[in-house]
Amino acid sequence: MSTPSKGIAVITGASSGIGAIYADRLARRGYDLILVARSQKKLDEVAGRIAGATGRAVNVIAADLNDRTDLKRIETLLATEPGITMLVNNAGIGSVAPLLEADVDAMERMVALNVTALTRLTYAAAPSFVARGGGAIINVASIVAIRPESLNGVYGGTKAFVLAFSLSLFKELAASNVRIQAVLPGATATDFWDLSGRPLENLPSAILMSAEDMVDAALAGFDQGELVTIPALPDAADWDAYEAARQNLFPNLSNRLPAARYGVAAAA
Repeated sequence: MSTPSKGIAVITGASSGIGAIYADRLARRGYDLILVARSQKKLDEVAGRIAGATGRAVNVIAADLNDRTDLKRIETLLATEPGITMLVNNAGIGSVAPLLEADVDAMERMVALNVTALTRLTYAAAPSFVARGGGAIINVASIVAIRPESLNGVYGGTKAFVLAFSLSLFKELAASNVRIQAVLPGATATDFWDLSGRPLENLPSAILMSAEDMVDAALAGFDQGELVTIPALPDAADWDAYEAARQNLFPNLSNRLPAARYGVAAAA
């Protein structure tokens, strides 16, 4: 007997790596799928494999989310297809090049995909989810969101945006029954590394998680109701302490007078 459908999950960057594994796992959980990526051939291969293994409906859309026309097609789908219950914003690119060695046009393309496309797709999906009384948005960020010194600074900045955006969405949509999760993977065994300029074999095996384990941990965090999931973090209390420290700053982030430690005389 087939599992009743949990609705349709739209997954970007779904032709390989993390996105393809999300597709497999969500199909096994009872979601029908719409997979989005640039390569029609790779999408068809993933879709055929998952549909054959799970019996779920799997549709694909070949689209370049850095192309405004293609991006608009996906926005329209998210805004108008009533069966969609989940959006996994996984598409993204990275870089390991230092600022002075990185091509600024490539950095701009990274911002367009990692930030602009993710933002526009979320803006398309969220109002529909709210109107229908539920849904879920999973934003795949990175540990560089909180440790931007690790890799390219623009890449870290884009992932810091994804985290901040997710935290804000969570607060804004808290009463709407729309789930928000930000996933912060560490080093994960995908083609990200080859594409970004640091071959996978150059990474220490001790820090490298398989993409399958990463996604399974992320979905376990989703099941546990986590807003922020760091699959490699052994003790969730460490994140709680980090978040508590951030919250403790709030009362004094904006005041009428400069802090006394700066020795600035108050203006008359």
